[in-house]
Amino acid sequence: MNKLSQTYHVPVLLKESVDGLNIKPDGTYVDVTFGGGGHSQEILNRLGPEGRLYAFDQDVDAVQNKIDDPRFTLIEGNFANMKNYLRLEGVKEVDGILADLGISSHQINQPERGFSTRYDEKLDMRMDKNAELSAYDVINHYDEYDLRKIFSQYGDLKNAATLAKAIVKARSEQPIKTTGELNAVVSKHFPKLKMNKFLAKLYQAIRIEVNGELEALKKMLQQAAMMIKPKGRLSVISYHSLEDRLVKRFIRDGLFEGQPEKDFYGNIAVPFKKTGKLITPSETEIVQNPRARSAKLRIAERTETPYQL
Repeated sequence: MNKLSQTYHVPVLLKESVDGLNIKPDGTYVDVTFGGGGHSQEILNRLGPEGRLYAFDQDVDAVQNKIDDPRFTLIEGNFANMKNYLRLEGVKEVDGILADLGISSHQINQPERGFSTRYDEKLDMRMDKNAELSAYDVINHYDEYDLRKIFSQYGDLKNAATLAKAIVKARSEQPIKTTGELNAVVSKHFPKLKMNKFLAKLYQAIRIEVNGELEALKKMLQQAAMMIKPKGRLSVISYHSLEDRLVKRFIRDGLFEGQPEKDFYGNIAVPFKKTGKLITPSETEIVQNPRARSAKLRIAERTETPYQL
């Protein structure tokens, strides 16, 4: 792995997540969140000459980390469209899919991307630099009701209504163009001793909306159920309760809301079954990589149950 890859993003739960794929040397695998390539490289290390790995990343910066290996293909696109992209590559089924959700260290540490609360930069937060919707659009054009909904649902902010009202009032006088200006508007409504924690929640909410992260995750999980072979594996690392809840629910019930159908004997036919307990990082890993602190890994095996949208 090149030097840029090592600084771009430190892979979380590396061994545990790749172990969870139960890799076959001649299998076909997908890493839907390539980033710095840490998980991809570990998968390649375990594949034989006939194995294949396809990786996805919608951030053009990640292309710089592309792995020079004939068994590897990097697809520059959103994993929400995984099935169609793989079909274009001639791939109809795979042996396993790995996802390390959330934001990369590289994206946080690039001030101009607007992901971090630490810098005063333009409001952006787009993972795909070519996407139309930015954080600026959300903060300056969404109505008060929608802002309140986003802050509450995606950031779990109890004072979402107050924050939405403050933003609408401030932008009526002049547009809120930068992260610094946004921080100045909302900071008076957060406790000083926990300012960073609450700003992080606010930025998370905006980022999820800008990038359509939860809808993309739902689509990926549904497509995973269609593409992973029986006995194949799904390995997903999430970083906040919204993501983890979707992953947990889909593995358990094969859907995201409502009640699953039961057969005459009360059994539920689902596309996945969990392979073990929830996995979290060790204290050693958290010390070495603080970003791992909130990570949760769920691993599931594909059942024989057919699945269609």
